[in-house]
Amino acid sequence: MTTPDLIWTTLLVLGAAYELYALADTKDGDTLSERVRAWFRVHTHPGRATFAIAWTGFATWFLIHILT
Repeated sequence: MTTPDLIWTTLLVLGAAYELYALADTKDGDTLSERVRAWFRVHTHPGRATFAIAWTGFATWFLIHILT
């Protein structure tokens, strides 16, 4: 396993571990989805539109990036 593999694996495992902890915790606002909703302010129309455009753009770019 190369150094980049170890780094990315570590980041993914730590992120998943924190998400599992946050899901088990009763405190509001600590899961990834709750943070994304707060960062983009999806309870507003501009925030919802911004998130939709950003997510669609990223998903499109990533799909093309991986497949080509």
